[in-house]
Amino acid sequence: MSGESATDYIQHHLTNLNLDLTEGTVEPGATGFWNLHLDTLIMSFGLGALFCYIFWLAARQATSGTPGRLQNAVEAIVEFVDKTVSETFHAKSRLIAPLALTIFCWVFLANLMDLIPIDLVPSILSALGVSYWKVLPSVDLNFTFGLSLSVLVLIIAYGIMGKGVGGFFKEFLTHPFGIWLLPFNLVLNLVEFLAKPISLALRLFGNLYAAELIFLLISLLPWWIQWALGTPWAIFHILVVPLQAFIFMVLTVVYLAMAYERH
Repeated sequence: MSGESATDYIQHHLTNLNLDLTEGTVEPGATGFWNLHLDTLIMSFGLGALFCYIFWLAARQATSGTPGRLQNAVEAIVEFVDKTVSETFHAKSRLIAPLALTIFCWVFLANLMDLIPIDLVPSILSALGVSYWKVLPSVDLNFTFGLSLSVLVLIIAYGIMGKGVGGFFKEFLTHPFGIWLLPFNLVLNLVEFLAKPISLALRLFGNLYAAELIFLLISLLPWWIQWALGTPWAIFHILVVPLQAFIFMVLTVVYLAMAYERH
């Protein structure tokens, strides 16, 4: 901590490195619409590229003979996601399974960054002149809301694909009470419509933010007790990392299936 108070230490680790597009300056903790969180963007795009590279490498090394460990792992993930999608989304779509696979692997890798020691990456980057860096993209609402808003766009698109433009708006205005209670239908459907991306984003953010905060609190303790508390929490968190990715993926597929099917 080197002279920092506990509050300053935690605040430092939860501060993004921002690029102010209006002034072209890079500064920590800046707020406003025209600010980009450079650490979140670099980490999320880097992890997305890592996901693509791993699966490309597995496809390149695939063999009909005895598969290697990488091929086994990738095939297990693909089969698991494909089975989950087939049980949830019953219509035919060439996009849903790849979308679900991308969401699961991308969110999983993003969450996995929480298992890296708290001070490791910031210490390395601090020696290179970068004072602020959040390794965990899932602790940034911009990342989680970016994913959920993309899902919202797909919900609208699949609703129109499954029901047509007229059918989509007719169901939105008349379900569940019929045309005579249109105002109530509109309010209920609008609340449900907006609650889906909000709940997706906040669920992922809240769980990972709480986990990151506990890791930060443990790191404030004396070194001889950090391992005693940090190791069990990290083992438990190994279950949380894939679980949150799985929940985000399943809810996305469920929402798209609900939007596509006629009621």
